[in-house]
Amino acid sequence: MTQAIRFGIDLAKSVFQIHGVAAASGEVVVRKQLRRGQVLRFFARLPPALIGMEACGSAHHWARELTRLGHEVKLMPPVYVKAYVKRGKNDARDAEAICEAVSRPTMSFVPVKSVAQQCDLAIHKVRDLLVRQRTQLGNAVRGLLYEVGVTAAKGDGGLEELLRRVEQQDAAIPEAMRVVVMLMVEQFRGIDKQTDQLDKRITRAARANPAMRRLMTAPGVGPISAHAMVAKIGDGAQFNCGRDLAAWIGLKRLNYNTGGKDRRTGHISRAGDRALRRLLVLGATSWLRQVKARPEKGSAWINGVMGRRPAKVAAVAQAAKTARILWAMLRSGQDYRAPATA
Repeated sequence: MTQAIRFGIDLAKSVFQIHGVAAASGEVVVRKQLRRGQVLRFFARLPPALIGMEACGSAHHWARELTRLGHEVKLMPPVYVKAYVKRGKNDARDAEAICEAVSRPTMSFVPVKSVAQQCDLAIHKVRDLLVRQRTQLGNAVRGLLYEVGVTAAKGDGGLEELLRRVEQQDAAIPEAMRVVVMLMVEQFRGIDKQTDQLDKRITRAARANPAMRRLMTAPGVGPISAHAMVAKIGDGAQFNCGRDLAAWIGLKRLNYNTGGKDRRTGHISRAGDRALRRLLVLGATSWLRQVKARPEKGSAWINGVMGRRPAKVAAVAQAAKTARILWAMLRSGQDYRAPATA
C-alpha cells in the first residue's frame, strides 16, 4: 500500500471514518470505517503521519492519544472545514474535507487541551448549568406565586423574600400551592449551595495560580473570569495579538466590505466563546459602575466613551479592551499597569 502521510478523521461515538492520501501525488490510499476500539490499533501500526480532526466532542482526547503514538495531530474549527465539504454530505466526504483542510497553509488550528485544562473547563460548564437552573427555578417560583397575588420586588432580595414566605408557610399562599412550590424552593436552595461550593473552589484555584493572580489585578476581572481565561486559552500563544483574542471571544465589531465600500453594522460578532464573553462584559459593567460614581478611577479613554456612548456600548468596549490587556499580561508575564486617569 502506498505510504499515507496525511489523514482526516471524522469523529463519532462509535464509528470513525478515516481518509488518507499519499505523500506526493495526493492519491487516496485509505478510505475506511473503524470502530472505536480499532482506532488506536490502526494508527499504532503506521509511521508518523499528519492527522487532522475537527475540534468537536472528544477531539482533544483523541489528539492526545494519537500524539502519544508519534503522530502530528492538528485540530480545526468545524466552520473552517465546512468550505471543503463536497456536495452530498456524508461521513466519507467529511473525512475527505478534513484531510484537505489540514493541508492548507492558511488554516487556523486549535491548540490541544490537556486533561487539567478540560477539568478546569468542566467546573465552569457545570457552574453555568447550575446558574441557569437556579434562574429558571426563581422565575418559576415568581410566576406561580404571582398567580395567587403574591409578589415581591425585583432582584435577589425580592426573590429571597418570596422563598422565605414559602418556607415560613405564609397564610397568603394557599397550602395546595405552597406544597408544590416548596419542591422548587428546596431545589433552589440546593443548587445555590452547590454554586457557592464551585465559586469557592474556583477562587482557591485562582489565588494559587500565579498567572490567574496577575490577571485579577486588572479592573473588572475577578477569580472566576481569571480562572476561565487561563483555562480556555492557556498562555494565549495561539493568538498573534490581543485584538485576535477579542475577535475570537466575539467582541469585535461586525463589518461588511464589498466593492470598496465598508458597511459597518455597529454590532459585535458574538462569535467564539459565549461564556468568556459574558464574564468579561459583566466584569466591565461592574467596573464602569464604579467609574461612573468616581470618574477619577477611570482612564481618559473610558470616561470619553461613557460620555459619548450608551452604558451597554461602553461596557462592551471596555470588555474588548480588557481582553487585549489580559492577553498582553499572559504573554509578557507582567503585572497590570493602570493608564493615566482622567
